[in-house]
Amino acid sequence: MKNILLLLCLCTAFANAQKKPMQYFRYNDQRGINVFETTKQDSSSFEGFTVKMGGNLTLDFQGLNHQNTAAPVLVDNVNSNELIDITNGFNLAMANLNLDTQLDDGIRMNLTIYLSSRHHEETWVKGGYIQFDKLSFLKSSFIDQAMKYVTLKVGAYDVDYGDQHFRRSDGGNAIYNPFIENYIMDEFATEIGGEVYYHDSSGMMIMLGLTNGALNPTVVVSTKIDAATGELNKPTPALHGKIGYDKQFDKDLRLRLTGSFYHVKRALNNTLFAGDRTGSHYFYVMENTQATAVDNFRSGRYNPEFSQQVTAFMFNPFLKFKGLEIFGTYEVAKGRKITQADPHQVVQSAVDLIYRFPAGKENFWIAGRYNTLTDSPLNQDDQKITRVTASAGWFLTKNILMKAEYVNQKYENFQDTDIRHGGQFDGFMLEATVGF
Repeated sequence: MKNILLLLCLCTAFANAQKKPMQYFRYNDQRGINVFETTKQDSSSFEGFTVKMGGNLTLDFQGLNHQNTAAPVLVDNVNSNELIDITNGFNLAMANLNLDTQLDDGIRMNLTIYLSSRHHEETWVKGGYIQFDKLSFLKSSFIDQAMKYVTLKVGAYDVDYGDQHFRRSDGGNAIYNPFIENYIMDEFATEIGGEVYYHDSSGMMIMLGLTNGALNPTVVVSTKIDAATGELNKPTPALHGKIGYDKQFDKDLRLRLTGSFYHVKRALNNTLFAGDRTGSHYFYVMENTQATAVDNFRSGRYNPEFSQQVTAFMFNPFLKFKGLEIFGTYEVAKGRKITQADPHQVVQSAVDLIYRFPAGKENFWIAGRYNTLTDSPLNQDDQKITRVTASAGWFLTKNILMKAEYVNQKYENFQDTDIRHGGQFDGFMLEATVGF
């Protein structure tokens, strides 16, 4: 009986805590759409220690087919270039648990847990960080004045490179994404470090960040030889930054322009373009007959394998006029893996055109995306991947979303011994997602 009473007391206390406002916070539902970095315009008052538990659940129905013209390559008497047979059906449901805690006035902590995902079916932690928008505990009027414009973020977090990562699907969290999948080359990395933001009242924003440049850090000295230097690999910190302008001119017109960079000279195993451990929402496309959903979790994506050295730049314009939205990406990345002496370059571009309606609610949308990538591998012709996507969506409530999508992706100039030679996949996807 005592245990039951204790449980009821805890549930009551937690329910009351959920009702308190969270400062400098991005909602996990429709209200979080088109939110990028949190600003200094937050008007929520501090009402004491607060814990908010949120979650995301996404379920996909897949109707894709694929084909290729690659030459047979036998591995243990099995053709590794033969595509696996796929049919229509449901994919593994993905779920996230989000814990946000208001530790003090202007100090918030986030912890995100993947409950189920394609690559890891077990529960595991994505990362966590603390964000400081006030430093009142220092009792300094000078610092209090500075913090009206400054935000500090420290922990193991999603590196703020580019703007697309604010719009991508992240495991069970697909509510911000007007499409089912992310870009062909998906920019997402969880690293340990810190970021400093300066927000000006004019709409200007500057950020500079420093991280360890790796997803899985270690204190063990590397025994790998860097092909470029002929010496033992000695990882260096990774530097990234962003400068932007974001202005809501009136209730109808918003303009945002940002430029970002990311650079690491030597890495333990950098994953800027391979850091999504939850996996693609396109299951088994362009995979061979030996594939599994867990091991081949990047289906339909492209990894340039810049695990040793990366220098990347991204430019993102965003325009919203009433229900019409245009979001663009132009990205140039250059890098190599540790066994390569010379780097190669990848260029990716994308444009999203979205119309949300009706006015005032915007709980329906129709959208299109054109995404193309060109890689220039060493001693090979340029390889190109092109994806065309059309989607429609409906927010039944601010927490419940339904999506439908048609996608067509083609591969050009891949060698005939590559499974992607003459490759193409197309078809439809249906998705239901919940965020709270």
